[in-house]
Amino acid sequence: MRRRRYGPALLLVLTGAAILRISLFSDLYLRYVQVGLRPYLVVSGVVLAGLGVVAAVVGRRSYDDDGADHGHEHHGHGLRIAWLLALPALALLLFPPPALGSYSAEREAAQKAAQGVGTFPALAAGDPVDLTLAQFSSRAIYDSGRSLKGRTVRLTGFVTHGDDGTWYLTRLLVSCCAADATTSKVEIRGTASDGPPPADTWMTVTGTWHPEGRLGSDAAWPPVLDAMSAKRIGQPADPYEKR
Repeated sequence: MRRRRYGPALLLVLTGAAILRISLFSDLYLRYVQVGLRPYLVVSGVVLAGLGVVAAVVGRRSYDDDGADHGHEHHGHGLRIAWLLALPALALLLFPPPALGSYSAEREAAQKAAQGVGTFPALAAGDPVDLTLAQFSSRAIYDSGRSLKGRTVRLTGFVTHGDDGTWYLTRLLVSCCAADATTSKVEIRGTASDGPPPADTWMTVTGTWHPEGRLGSDAAWPPVLDAMSAKRIGQPADPYEKR
């Protein structure tokens, strides 16, 4: 009877704690949403946990006043089903799912980072210049001014594999959260001959653009980078690129 009386309150507290676990006490929320949504997650977690505490206090007072737990016979089946809602919250609290990786990227249809051929602003001075994969792809595919020509760039992403032995540096782009993620990738050539790195390995690759196909055409995608160096790194706290 007590379990049924405190069940809804415990569910609220558990859900609130799970949200606070990933947003207030760590950066794990960046696996799922953009950084700007953190305050809303924190507030949501506090509200849910607070409501759970209030529900528990009210339930205890009600039980103390009545000395009985009325009506549980009619709601027992519904409460048992409601407990299933605790499983996602418990998983998020104890075992937060990883960020999207190569599986999601390979299932995503090819996405071009810009539309239409045109000129782009000049790159920052100095080599290598750090670019996101989306920035590199846009310039490689659509920049009629060839701003990448003769420049050394540095890109960061995770490894995905092609069917023909090629491998790509890949990054997922999000507008709001992981649910709207699309893929940006760059083919890497000229690395060591001992085979491509394992899928989902995070790497920073430095190299030069290798022109392929006519600007704006399907033959120009994905763009190619002739690698000069490739270094394995840990997954960034924020694994997604922003649109």
